Amino acid sequence: MQVLVVEDDPKIALFLERGLGAEGHVVTVAGSAEDSRRWLAALGSQLDLVLLDLGLPGEDGTELLRSMRAGGFAAPIIIVTARDAVRDKVTGLDAGANDYITKPFAFDELLARIRAVRRSAGQPAQTELVVGDLRLDLLTKVAQRGGRQIELAPREWVMLELFMRHPRQVLSRTQILSNVWHYSFEPGSNVVDVYVGYLRRKINLPGLAPLIQTVRGAGYRLQPPSSG
Repeated sequence: MQVLVVEDDPKIALFLERGLGAEGHVVTVAGSAEDSRRWLAALGSQLDLVLLDLGLPGEDGTELLRSMRAGGFAAPIIIVTARDAVRDKVTGLDAGANDYITKPFAFDELLARIRAVRRSAGQPAQTELVVGDLRLDLLTKVAQRGGRQIELAPREWVMLELFMRHPRQVLSRTQILSNVWHYSFEPGSNVVDVYVGYLRRKINLPGLAPLIQTVRGAGYRLQPPSSG
């Protein structure tokens, strides 16, 4: 899942980034409404969730929320704020938020609320991805191949989910970089190749048909065994 955290407090932003990253999500942080608009324009429909603070510099988060909904942004938005007045909660929910949680909060509660809003919004429609004998449980975050559980680091999980959502499709290094890292690395970086190598060693198990393939000069693909 790709999450945009709109939060101007660096400590809270880092807490959310690390916590959600440990859950296997890709997190982008915006420190202001202006920054968030740039990320929204860059990521668009790739975003699965927005965590939105209200006390932003330059523009209140409620106004940003209204403009996002007016512009057609449909993914779930959870307000995460210190404002605990009933009036603020009603205003935020009426402006288009899916949920409202006040600071300080327990991280487990935030995770539960994220799961709840995604269920109510119909995201994800699938709870499991299956390609051949490879399975990803999107709810429990468990990966298995041939019945054997595979331990994945957060970026490895996001990369494998990307491959499994596009089986047989050749994904270029640029596409992978965009979806997994949002161009956080220089174009000349070999980070994609390194992580594909990590993933290949975990997925292409001895005695089983190799799934992750290199397409010379083009990129990588996940090829189901039944397709040759």
